[in-house]
Amino acid sequence: MARMEVIPLHGIPEVKRGDDVVRFILDAAAKSGDRLTNGDVVVVKQKIVSKAEGRLVKLSSVEPSRAAGRLAKEQGKDPRMVELILRESKRVVRAGHGVIITETKHGYVCANSGVDRSNIPAGYASLLPRDPDASAKRLRRGLERESHRRVAVVVTDTFGRPWRKGQTDVAIGCSGIEPLRSYVGKSDKFGYSLRVTEPSVVDEIAGAAELVTGKLSGVPVAIVRGVAYERSEDGASTMVMDEELDLFR
Repeated sequence: MARMEVIPLHGIPEVKRGDDVVRFILDAAAKSGDRLTNGDVVVVKQKIVSKAEGRLVKLSSVEPSRAAGRLAKEQGKDPRMVELILRESKRVVRAGHGVIITETKHGYVCANSGVDRSNIPAGYASLLPRDPDASAKRLRRGLERESHRRVAVVVTDTFGRPWRKGQTDVAIGCSGIEPLRSYVGKSDKFGYSLRVTEPSVVDEIAGAAELVTGKLSGVPVAIVRGVAYERSEDGASTMVMDEELDLFR
């Protein structure tokens, strides 16, 4: 890899349920002069995927359970939001400081099951896509069909990290790209045989793209060009740690 570029795609309109996100991406790329090329990785923020897939919930329609009411009172949160958090989770891992850490139905451990109210109309909450890998695959196939280029797609969301302040974007769905690059069994320049080194390529791409998309820029898509990766049909779900190996579950 001689050089990698991260290109923000400006001009994507506000996405609504049923909108053609593929067309929005291709139109924005054409207007910017950065049409897709073979090997591009198209990084798409989860929020526009959720909007297009109808994953916005009107809070006034949510009836909190007793469990949600108790937890909301303990954490100082809106009971309706807590109800959605519980519905989207397999279990609550821990709660404190106004944050509810859950294991989502996808297997991801994150804050509030990925439920949030940013960058959507007032009075609504956004849920993660039901199957982010399937969402990524649909987008990839549509982009490849319309552009006649071979690309990969990574769908991202923002997660916190144990032991460190701050958040970073990570891949919650991907298609057309091997999520991990394994160096297990290979030797470094000093002859040391690597045993566990396995960089998460899609998470690294997600973090790089977030540097140009940001949280307040209104730019939900970026093209990452020049990155070396292997083609694969494996999704981001393959990166979920096996429970018996997970020290945090």
